[in-house]
Amino acid sequence: PLSRILPLSLLLLLLVPGPATPCPPQPNATRFVCTEPTLSTFPTGLPPTTLAISVEFTAMSTLLPTALAGLPQLEELHLSSNRLATLPEPLLHPVPTLRVLDLTGNLLADLPDGIFNATGHLQHLVLRGNRLRALQPSWFRHLPQLQWLDLATNALAEVPPEVFLPLSSLRSLDLSHNRLTTLAPGALAGLGALERLDLEGNRLGTLPTTTFAPVPALRLLFLQGNQLQALPAGLFLPLRHLLLLDLAGNRLQALELPPSPGLDLDISGNPWACECPLLALLRRASPRLTATRDTLCASPMHRQGQEVAAVSRAGDTGC
Repeated sequence: PLSRILPLSLLLLLLVPGPATPCPPQPNATRFVCTEPTLSTFPTGLPPTTLAISVEFTAMSTLLPTALAGLPQLEELHLSSNRLATLPEPLLHPVPTLRVLDLTGNLLADLPDGIFNATGHLQHLVLRGNRLRALQPSWFRHLPQLQWLDLATNALAEVPPEVFLPLSSLRSLDLSHNRLTTLAPGALAGLGALERLDLEGNRLGTLPTTTFAPVPALRLLFLQGNQLQALPAGLFLPLRHLLLLDLAGNRLQALELPPSPGLDLDISGNPWACECPLLALLRRASPRLTATRDTLCASPMHRQGQEVAAVSRAGDTGC
């Protein structure tokens, strides 16, 4: 009879397991990885032995202030390619041993003032591919061990003077693909240990003469894909250890070079004026030119379209 069938069907429904929790934590594990696209909340119940967490490519849009509580040994936190638009200020307070934080590819337009107040051991900070519009000095006040800072592909229109002043250990700074039109004097103040600076793909039209005075240890400098029309005399004078300078794809007609020997130099895609100042400089400094086929004279008329390297090597330039 129907009265017996119904209770049995209800019983079967109760016995069918519900949807499993995505990425259940394992007891005593040191590494937790979850890339489940349906995950919307940060996993709970992670063991206190956890050293590294990767929660990436999920639908997670918020984090509770206590999300990392009970994880006193955490050293790496990878939260790239989620939907995080804000972070709670106390988020990192329970993890003072954190060394690596990767927030690539989220929706962050700002960060709380005190977000890094308790993370004095942080060495790698990646904020690439967010929506940051302004840099706050408070973010960097308590990061004396930071070595790698990636701010590429945001919406930064300026670098405030001395904003990086506390970052005395920083080796690499990536500001590429933002909206910078210039660098204020003192923008790089405090970065005495910096070796790599990437400013590619901004809107830089000019740079103050003293821009690179605070970064004498610089070895790699990327300025390609900007709107530079002229370089002030002495701009690169402090950079005696520079190994690579990329000026490709700007609007330069005349060149300034650092006093470093054995320089790798890309000056392709600029409208060079192949006259005595440029030709004599290239002969004297003899950098290793890359992309020579795309490094062409735009003027004077009789040299238009010729390779700069070939013209500078020729003995009949009259310079």
